[in-house]
Amino acid sequence: MNKRIAGEERRRTLLQLIESSTEPITGSELARQVSVSRQVIVQDLSLLKAKGHQIVATARGYVYLQHDVNPSVFTKKVVCRHTADEMETEMNAIVDEGVTLRDVIIDHPVYGSLTGQLMVKSRRDVRAFLERVKTHGASPLSHLTGGLHIHTLEADHKEALDAAIEELDRLGILVSELD
Repeated sequence: MNKRIAGEERRRTLLQLIESSTEPITGSELARQVSVSRQVIVQDLSLLKAKGHQIVATARGYVYLQHDVNPSVFTKKVVCRHTADEMETEMNAIVDEGVTLRDVIIDHPVYGSLTGQLMVKSRRDVRAFLERVKTHGASPLSHLTGGLHIHTLEADHKEALDAAIEELDRLGILVSELD
């Protein structure tokens, strides 16, 4: 799309683009699609979220969280601890088993539970995430808690989850599994 779209129609178009995409879409790409600035996209997405649409910003772009629960997808929360230098090792250990690293959660002493959406599924995603961290000079959330954090892991097979957890344990990164 190259023509500028006004208000409500633009937001409907943005929602449709995000919902129908199988991959995260960057704010810049959305802005290009509807011929507005990235700031307008941020404002539009805030309005859509306020209306209850489950749009989440991840390190790779915007995604729509589906309300339907897929019973064939297995999830597990794990508590991990590692240094910033071990972050790539941790992430690769997870995705190498065919497991998606959905998020990172920390329990901050002042702000409470903070969650960062990741949706990292492959080594390519790991590289892109780490490049964004480096480019922006950002610290991982776990830096705020001495390296302690929780991940939600997701896989199509329980065996893949078990293998990823076993590898995290072998690497000395796994602290515990949660229910």
